[in-house]
Amino acid sequence: MYEHLKIEENGSVAILTISAPKSLNALNTTILKEMDDYLTQFDCQKYRCLIVTGDGEKSFVAGADISEMATLNVPQGQTFGSRGAAVFRKLETLHVPVIAAVNGFALGGGCELAMACDIRICSDNAKFGQPEVGLGIIPGFSGTVRLARLVGMGMAKQLIYTGRAIRADEALRIGLVNAVVPQAELMDKAMEMANQIAAQAPLAVKAAKLCINTEWDMEADEAIQYESGIFGRCFATEDQKNGMKAFLEKGKCEFQGK
Repeated sequence: MYEHLKIEENGSVAILTISAPKSLNALNTTILKEMDDYLTQFDCQKYRCLIVTGDGEKSFVAGADISEMATLNVPQGQTFGSRGAAVFRKLETLHVPVIAAVNGFALGGGCELAMACDIRICSDNAKFGQPEVGLGIIPGFSGTVRLARLVGMGMAKQLIYTGRAIRADEALRIGLVNAVVPQAELMDKAMEMANQIAAQAPLAVKAAKLCINTEWDMEADEAIQYESGIFGRCFATEDQKNGMKAFLEKGKCEFQGK
């Protein structure tokens, strides 16, 4: 169906693999369009979690395709950046949690892609960075926005201004990733976490993601009020009633997402 995407499913977990091995999975217009199409059609009723990874053992996504960017003029550059940012925002706001399984280089657009996911698990050979200033540009797929929010403004400025790549252990130390595992165990660990998420009440998980994303830019009082409203709406669901009933009866609930 897609030229550069591989789509798999494992129960209620979907796996999206970016596959352009000759360019180390670098993002070009074709890949971004394919990702946009896939995310637009993504079935949030069928799947309860999405894993995003790259093809091969060397690279998650090595960046945006420099061979495509090299000849762009100002309007074309803005269009290219806007397209990537829009796709990543669609990923960030997907109704189910998204796990990035980072299996190697995550540089430039690759780091930005990982940051658009809810959770990042990486292999011990992974490298992260925003090297764009060394090419005469800045991170253009919302990297200046998300990196500062994840690791703090000071560290984000240091990484972006220097263009320095960091290893997996440093990415973990500064809070850019959630966990580092041996490469051979990466997809198993990502699937283990995805299955843990999939076993929870899907409407509650969706609501929690909505709250976290929406409340980020709110003042504390506004955010607390917003959370209270979403919390109250959970009590209209069958999952809440069945989940609490199972808990009180010391049983296990199979959530239906209703």
